[in-house]
Amino acid sequence: MSHRLLEHPEAAVEAGDTVTTVRWDGGGARCEWFRADPLGLVLIRRGGYAVGLARGGVLQTSKAGRRHVQGRTAAGGWSQQRFARRRENQADALVEAVVGHVERILVKGEGGIPDGLVLGGDRALAAAVLADPRCRALRDLPRRELPDLPDPDARVLAEALRRGRSVWIVPVPQPS
Repeated sequence: MSHRLLEHPEAAVEAGDTVTTVRWDGGGARCEWFRADPLGLVLIRRGGYAVGLARGGVLQTSKAGRRHVQGRTAAGGWSQQRFARRRENQADALVEAVVGHVERILVKGEGGIPDGLVLGGDRALAAAVLADPRCRALRDLPRRELPDLPDPDARVLAEALRRGRSVWIVPVPQPS
C-alpha cells in the first residue's frame, strides 16, 4: 500500500518510520504516525478513570469508573488544611485504583505489555500512575498524550483510541 501525502511540484520529502515531513516554499507539514499495536490506554482525571487495551483499533479489554476527589474550597485556616489533606488522600486512592487496573489489564494481561501507550487527562495524576513500581514496564513505551480529554468513561476511552491511532498533521513554519 502506498501513501500519497501531498502533491506539490517543489515539495521536499523527508521520510522516516513514524514521521514524514514535507516542505515547500512558505511552509510545510509534518505527518506523525503512531503504529503501536497492541495499544494501552490510561485516562485519569479527578473524578474518573478509564484503562483499556486495543488491538487493531478495537478495544479488547477495558475498565472505566468514578472516584470522587473533592474540589478546592474557600474555607481558610485549619479547614483549608483539612480539606487539602482530604483531597490529597482522595487523589492517592484514585491513583491506587487506576494502578491496580493498569497492572491487571496492561502489565499482567494475557496479551503482555502493549507496544505503545495513550495517556489522557490530568498530567500529574497520569505521571503518578506511571511512577508506581507496578507500572515500570510502561514508562519507556512510545506514547501519545491527550490532556484535553473530558472526564473518562467508555465513550471517552473510544474517542481516545481513535485520536491516539490517527495520523497527526502538524504545520511546519518556513525556516528563517
